[in-house]
Amino acid sequence: MTLSVAKDVLARAGVTVFERGWLSANNVLIQGEGPTALVDSGYGSHAAQTTALVSQALGSRRLDLLLNTHLHSDHCGGNAALKAMFPNLQTLIPPGLASAVTDWDEKLLTYAPTGQHCPRFSHDGLLLPGASLRLGNGFWQVHGAKGHDPHSIVLFQPEDRLLLSADALWQNGFGVVFPELEGQSAFDEVGETLDLIEALAPITVVPGHGSVFQDIPEALERARSRLHQFKSDPERHLRHAQKVLIKFRLLEWQRIEHEALFAWALNTPYLKNAMPSTEPALQKQWLRQLLAELEQSRALRMDSHFVLNA
Repeated sequence: MTLSVAKDVLARAGVTVFERGWLSANNVLIQGEGPTALVDSGYGSHAAQTTALVSQALGSRRLDLLLNTHLHSDHCGGNAALKAMFPNLQTLIPPGLASAVTDWDEKLLTYAPTGQHCPRFSHDGLLLPGASLRLGNGFWQVHGAKGHDPHSIVLFQPEDRLLLSADALWQNGFGVVFPELEGQSAFDEVGETLDLIEALAPITVVPGHGSVFQDIPEALERARSRLHQFKSDPERHLRHAQKVLIKFRLLEWQRIEHEALFAWALNTPYLKNAMPSTEPALQKQWLRQLLAELEQSRALRMDSHFVLNA
């Protein structure tokens, strides 16, 4: 199907997609006869951009609901800013980490282990798998989507066969499988979520990152191939995840001194725990190798003083 067909599907469903960079997840605004909702709110440092995009698209309308597909910082970092702009906004999150949000436990919410930041927010209700919500012009099904995050959900509008897939499926893969970084087996859950998406048979997918796409069978095939590679070689996934964490922060910093980056890595458990030694010289050597591989793939640049985003 063509891009124009995808646009027609989105328009019929009352969906506007704000495609963001990789630091912020895509934001999906759903408008129509029913409640107006925003799905995911981007990263905290982009909150001003998020609120500007949403307010411009809404015009004089109010925003009723904010839905988070999961609670990684790039998907909910704008929650607090949106709540400040729309005081009556109701925030719905997936079950599983509700108490962590209430207590603001940054370890359970993974902000501390990943070395990321998320402004504190509260929630008003839960997105329970199996539920159906009236949003905009239609009803959207809530489906559990374990793997990338054990508490993640996806949203499916069956009338237009439109899927908001978050980080469960991108056009060329899926998000880092974070439970695996903590020694919890989750590759099979990624496969189960891909099977769920195939069974839903969407025609159009709005991913958490990247452009809207409609080559669903090919995307599923690419994702399963990548999953097979990671299952066959878990160290490959671990190495990939470590690079993703560094690149993600570099997207925000744009540049950072070598020593400052090393200090951040030492204070980021997912990185520090992977270091092969407690000897600083060996730790720095390990980090330099990761940076060299990222530079070779043109994800960053280095000079004698700084590591720079590419």
